[in-house]
Amino acid sequence: MGKRQSSFILTVSLLISSIIVLQMGLYVTSIFAGCNMKFNMISICHSWLKAIGFSSLLYVLDGLVIYTLSFSLWRIGSQWIQMAKMKRHFQHYKEIELTKKMNQLYKQGKDRIIVLSHPSPTAFTMGFFHPKIIITTGLFHLLDQDELEAVIGHEVYHKENRDPLKVFLLSLGSSVMWYIPIQKWFYHQYKVVQEVLADEFAIRQQETVIHLGSALVKMVRAGKQEKMPFTYVSFAATAVDYRIESLLNPFQDIQLQLPLKIVFLSIIIFSIICGLFIYALA
Repeated sequence: MGKRQSSFILTVSLLISSIIVLQMGLYVTSIFAGCNMKFNMISICHSWLKAIGFSSLLYVLDGLVIYTLSFSLWRIGSQWIQMAKMKRHFQHYKEIELTKKMNQLYKQGKDRIIVLSHPSPTAFTMGFFHPKIIITTGLFHLLDQDELEAVIGHEVYHKENRDPLKVFLLSLGSSVMWYIPIQKWFYHQYKVVQEVLADEFAIRQQETVIHLGSALVKMVRAGKQEKMPFTYVSFAATAVDYRIESLLNPFQDIQLQLPLKIVFLSIIIFSIICGLFIYALA
């Protein structure tokens, strides 16, 4: 797995989502503005359905447009609200001196690493445009210094790559556009690839797999972390078995296996859309 696969997954998924949302947005705009957008795909679907005598399906198409746009806005709004609530909540548990020390030690700037007073060993990255690394005092009690450094190195990769934002966008596409099945696969595979890349980044920093591997095993044994109501990227929550296998076999490049049935179904859906577009132009 590599950066190229990660970029491919992200680009294709966001391209699919952007095209669909743009077309639906233009369609809604044309309705309220009273203008005719000739080459809008949704309008083309309307005209085509009328031409073949399936006018009743226009309501289904309108419902899909309303559902997609409204659910997207709801997901985005609820995400911002939940993150704002948790940030205020975290302030009550913030270890000010330890937070300052960790930011100075790892040269991350002011409050890029936040230490919370909590017994559960936790490490994750949150925030879209100014991501922050959150670690708990329980992590200090569970790990030694080298293991802690490996975990923070892992999270630094997520922070620098703005993975919370990218994961949220893919999550949005997979949940809202369930009618494009490959989106869900893109979402899950992107998370796996990014965890492996973050592991590799931490290993390069320390020039050994020992500390990262032992930290991962310890955190898995400590138990599952409680899920939070917003998008974040956690150290020990995704593809743990796969990552351990990668650490044990660093020279074995495990390739992603495309789900052919899902790919085929997605291609059919896009082919239908393209066919409608070509039919309208003809």
